[in-house]
Amino acid sequence: MTQNSPSPALPAGHPPVKAPKIGVLLINLGTPEATDYWSMRRYLSEFLSDRRVVEVPQAIWQPILQGIILTFRPKKSGHAYAGIWNQERNESPLKTFTRGQADGLRAALKGTHDDRIIVEWGMRYGHPSTAKGIDSLIEQGCERILLFPLYPQYSATTTATACDHAFRHLMTLRRQPAIRTVPTYHDDPAYIEALGAGVSRHLDSLPWKPERIIASFHGLPKMYLEKGDPYHCYCLKTARLLREKLGMDASMLTHAFQSRFGRTEWLQPYLEPMVKALPEQGVKKLAILAPAFVSDCVETLEEVNQGIRETFLTAGGTDFTYIPCLNDHPDHIDLLRGIVERELAGWL
Repeated sequence: MTQNSPSPALPAGHPPVKAPKIGVLLINLGTPEATDYWSMRRYLSEFLSDRRVVEVPQAIWQPILQGIILTFRPKKSGHAYAGIWNQERNESPLKTFTRGQADGLRAALKGTHDDRIIVEWGMRYGHPSTAKGIDSLIEQGCERILLFPLYPQYSATTTATACDHAFRHLMTLRRQPAIRTVPTYHDDPAYIEALGAGVSRHLDSLPWKPERIIASFHGLPKMYLEKGDPYHCYCLKTARLLREKLGMDASMLTHAFQSRFGRTEWLQPYLEPMVKALPEQGVKKLAILAPAFVSDCVETLEEVNQGIRETFLTAGGTDFTYIPCLNDHPDHIDLLRGIVERELAGWL
């Protein structure tokens, strides 16, 4: 019997059988539920206990994390989150934008595929959880699920751990759905097109023109690259393709890495010292975008748009702008829909 053949009549007394659906689960990093000390501590403890993120042996790392780092860092991080918190919804912007992406994708797919594709969203750390998203899709009749980690540039610390977390939940299920995962899309022409359109749209809205544009990617310890993580190469390719799309050279659009933590060497060049040195080099007008993030969050809105802005202006810069992430803009929804339809080939 083919997939589209009518099902035989059910025997008397058989429970109702839902028509099979296809599920799509958007997975983002996660967010604390509030900015107070204990909410921040719970979130940071889960995040920094992930062995994909911190590869220090747990017997060494956990006493440092629980005894030292989580004594002081929650207050500092809570202050950073408070400065960008969505007060209307009482949640972080990352949660707001991820919900918006799921809503937009759901509506876009419904227009083409009726109700056959169900879209949910979840977080690797915090709530709503990845497990809750999977369970919701199954309850709605999804026998096939596409996991979509929202990280254009694959890394073991992001994409892989998102899938790990989903697979761990699937291991607990008596009846598992069929599963696919979305691969890295750092060089997808539609992704580069959406990035380029976002940059152009933002720059056209300014009364001044930047003398330098920096594509700032979240950093990783250099040892992760040396162990085989491809993230660094993917970031550089994204920056190069974006440069070509915008018709710029490396002197106009360059790249850097942000969010360094700890004393070990991370991927370079580092964003903050690069920005601090620009005014002395004659660059007084600066624009920064963060292509590794699809949703604006504390790393973009607080670290870049507030902290790096202050660094640049204090060093002698005159004009600074942060170019928003793709967020829930229609261009991004179109990109997500295109990737989903491609990865569901054979299921649709």
